Amino acid sequence: MPDQVIMPQLGESVIEGELTKWLKQPGDWIEENEPLFEVNTDKVDTELPSPASGYLLEILVEEGAIVNAGTILAWIGEKNEPIPDLGQKGDDTNSSRSQKADLPIENALIDQAQKKQLQATAKETGVGFISPVVSRIANEHNVDLNRVKGTGSNDRITKEDILHFIDSQAQNIPSEKESDYLPLTPVRRIIADHMVLSKRTSPHVTTVMEADMSSVLSHREANKESFSRAGRKLTITVYLIAASARALQNYPIVNSSWDEKGINLHQEIHIGIATSLEDEGLIVPVIKHADNFNLFDLSQKVKDLTEKARAKNLNPDDVKDGTFTITNHGVNGSLFATPIINQPQCSILGMGIIQKRVVVIGDAIAIRPMVYLSLTFDHRILDGAIADHFLKNIVDKLQRPWG
Repeated sequence: MPDQVIMPQLGESVIEGELTKWLKQPGDWIEENEPLFEVNTDKVDTELPSPASGYLLEILVEEGAIVNAGTILAWIGEKNEPIPDLGQKGDDTNSSRSQKADLPIENALIDQAQKKQLQATAKETGVGFISPVVSRIANEHNVDLNRVKGTGSNDRITKEDILHFIDSQAQNIPSEKESDYLPLTPVRRIIADHMVLSKRTSPHVTTVMEADMSSVLSHREANKESFSRAGRKLTITVYLIAASARALQNYPIVNSSWDEKGINLHQEIHIGIATSLEDEGLIVPVIKHADNFNLFDLSQKVKDLTEKARAKNLNPDDVKDGTFTITNHGVNGSLFATPIINQPQCSILGMGIIQKRVVVIGDAIAIRPMVYLSLTFDHRILDGAIADHFLKNIVDKLQRPWG
């Protein structure tokens, strides 16, 4: 019997995604665990592997369809192997042959409430069925969908269609003499929208302090080899996460977000790490329950998440539910910065480059490895005094003896 290709659940709270691209076509041979198709959620694009080796016998769900976890997407088996008749027909709105394993077929694609909303939107716009991803992008960029040519089934507008339209519009802007326009990538557009939203949402204030990193560097020098033998990397960011997690325990008001009902004090400490993706912007993977881990465990968490981020293997749960963010901009030589808050969080901590500087200790002059730490905070939630107490708490913990 041929093997089913089933839509997996991409995260604890992610029950659906858009099948954006098939990497193989019917009749093609594919090895087990070889990438078979691409799926997009609101935050990440993911390549998903084949569950078995064999020929791709039939594709049941077309590119651009929104499918729930558990949906049968395709069949893999021996050449010309008959495909079982499961006695179910798919939802014509998204795919003519979609099926859902172990669940009623009406749940195989988008849920009924969402389906009605999308059908209503389609009726209003006169463009036929549109997916939630296409609808969101159109709203964010104020695109009239009647101007977008669809290449999907029944001329349906796919995610690629609307992104191509947006990019073509940007490229068609007449350029002035000696000026060039760099087309905006989808990632850059999302970052831009999020940054503008944050500045409009929160009154940003930044406070800056110095920390003597002698204790951290001494402990790191004494322990980095043992960490390396265990396959882990003891970075400065690991110490910053540990110090921040303890400070958040002492000042829970910083581990919060603004809500019109009041200030939402989060019970869990989930720390995000801003990670550069070279020329593709940045992403913020999240270490859940960061206060529960020691340096050894934190080093593994940081290593795993940053490697997944740069390999584009993060899943949606890896980037959600953050309550506090750290950005180590000092890796590029920056002294200090005023980073923008990662909404809906209360604050973000920036760390500059560690430099040896002349400082006064008591009545003596000494040379110490110093770093500037900046805390940008939402002034609706924190007053300057609390923000300074919190940042000073981080400084104290970095300067204490480690180990």
